[in-house]
Amino acid sequence: MSGRISVGLIFGGKSAEHEVSLQSAKNIMDAIDHNKYEVTLIGIDKQGNWHLNTNSKYLINENNPKLIELNKTNQNIAVVPGRKSDQILNISDSGSLEQLDVIFPILHGTLGEDGSIQGMVRLTNIPYVGANVLGSAVCMDKDIAKKLLTGAGLKVANSLTFRRSDKEDISFQQVKEKLGIPFFIKPANQGSSVGVSKIHSDKEFTRGLEEAFSYDHKVLIEENVVGREIECAVLGNDSPSASLPGEILPQGDFYSYETKYIDENGAILDIPASLDDQQVNKIQETAIKAFKELECQGMGRVDFFLQENGELIINEVNTLPGFTKVSMYPKLWEASGLSYSGLIEKLIDLAIERHSQDQVLKNSVD
Repeated sequence: MSGRISVGLIFGGKSAEHEVSLQSAKNIMDAIDHNKYEVTLIGIDKQGNWHLNTNSKYLINENNPKLIELNKTNQNIAVVPGRKSDQILNISDSGSLEQLDVIFPILHGTLGEDGSIQGMVRLTNIPYVGANVLGSAVCMDKDIAKKLLTGAGLKVANSLTFRRSDKEDISFQQVKEKLGIPFFIKPANQGSSVGVSKIHSDKEFTRGLEEAFSYDHKVLIEENVVGREIECAVLGNDSPSASLPGEILPQGDFYSYETKYIDENGAILDIPASLDDQQVNKIQETAIKAFKELECQGMGRVDFFLQENGELIINEVNTLPGFTKVSMYPKLWEASGLSYSGLIEKLIDLAIERHSQDQVLKNSVD
């Protein structure tokens, strides 16, 4: 590579977390070293159309999380897998984009965090930031992730899993007897607390099921774990490292979508968390183990409940954490001595490193 590294930043997406992705893209654009990286902005609207954007006006209401929108352009693009060059074409003028050196998909939620975009980008043979197809898919599905974590001897919250076909057989009383009150209902394949409800009554139960099933065909009903909400960021490929942990102190009933991405006063972020050295080491070691067990690479954020008896319960592992102004992942690394721009550079380096390792693998039998 000569001169600046060409980075394709893909953001937006056909997801309930579309607006979160727009915020993340803005913060990455603000923090990336433009002397080292030349960024091509590729925005995906809610209908799934891909737009080639300019740096000057790629977002509408960019400073308002409630009103932020993708600026749709008349420059649409398409991906052509298999070519050694010209993998991404501007179909509006029949021209090809300049060769991209690496792709940074900052697409949160469905089709962006579940292995879909990762599989497509892999077909283009361009390095990409973040987890591979398998790691993305298993972490996105909380039911599958829980089974793998449990199999590795790591503790997770007790839960029940139901599919849409089970819907008529789920009763509030049945769940109450197994998990106690209150409990949570959440879509198995969503993030950012989208579709999550805290349940205290039969009426809330019916409404919560409808909400969760509106986002996914499978839902998790999970016990309410009492404990401190601790998060730890992980960075790396084969030999990952963990950040200092941080603590979330929600000012509402729980750490909801509104609290995470819209209301900057919705939660207090204690970074680094008030923990002793033994607790910090245990959290970091467990975070790295969970990261490896779920086949993660590049980056991940591991969310815990720390109970009074010192036991750690893993809530989830997020392979594409937020990069918004209030997001924990970059804040945790800043507290650990890695700047926002330094973090972006490290993630791009890790993507290129993994891609180089993949290129030496054989694809034919001698």
